[in-house]
Amino acid sequence: MSEPFANAWCAVGPRLSPAGGVVISGVDLSRPLPPVLRQRIIDAFLAHHVVVFPGQELSREAQFTFAANFGEVEGPEARRARGKRRLVAHVISNLDSTGNPVDRSSSAVSNYRWHTDKPYYPAPPSMTTLYGVELPPHGGDTEFANTALGYTALPEATKRRIAPLRVVFRWGAALSQPSDPQVPAPEPENPPPVDHPLVRTHPETGIPALYLGNHASHILDLPTAEGVSLLEALLAHTTRPEFVYTHRWRKGDLVMWDNRCLLHRVVANYEIGKERRILHRTVLRGTVPF
Repeated sequence: MSEPFANAWCAVGPRLSPAGGVVISGVDLSRPLPPVLRQRIIDAFLAHHVVVFPGQELSREAQFTFAANFGEVEGPEARRARGKRRLVAHVISNLDSTGNPVDRSSSAVSNYRWHTDKPYYPAPPSMTTLYGVELPPHGGDTEFANTALGYTALPEATKRRIAPLRVVFRWGAALSQPSDPQVPAPEPENPPPVDHPLVRTHPETGIPALYLGNHASHILDLPTAEGVSLLEALLAHTTRPEFVYTHRWRKGDLVMWDNRCLLHRVVANYEIGKERRILHRTVLRGTVPF
């Protein structure tokens, strides 16, 4: 396809599940996005929360450029080490330092636990893009839980109870394993704990959603055991099957999702210690939750 006509057309499919998800086909994300197409992607993103672009061939630089159409990509693109650009897109993998698969799924900070990206930031990310580079033959899916649907389904009494509450997020915190020995020691670049509303309002749609998951430590002004019990109950509620979309990866998929109303996790339904799983991630800066 010649450059003037590249990305002049796309097809937006039907919603993939009640919880969200939509496929946009006919787009080459390595090429510039016309304004009309960019707006169609934004509309689909806000309506469906997870947008899948199949069949892409992207360098990390091209993925960064695509993500930058929608906001400010987090800043490691400027870092250089030994003259080589690093972390234009972050590598997510199950490989150890020697390049061999290793099972880290039991760690309290692993991606196999329900979480939203970097909630321990004062202004957590708005959007994440993840690109499938190397995948197991079967499994290694990603599940997305719609926390806006989860909030809507709560009893009114529960909504009133949790409306004023704020959650403390801390890097490495995990409700079920507060003393997990696999959690790395704190490092200077890890931010101090922050607190955010348990019910946050989406800044673009105005829709309320639960804000919780891994890295949630406790609830302000509640006894620790009571706060942990409440967070665990709400997490179990909002990750029920009817609120979850499961993405089954294919090489070349680029998936973008909304961190402001979703939790996600990798599914340990493949041979983690034997099969390679490599993806590239970019993260867009967000705003302070309210």
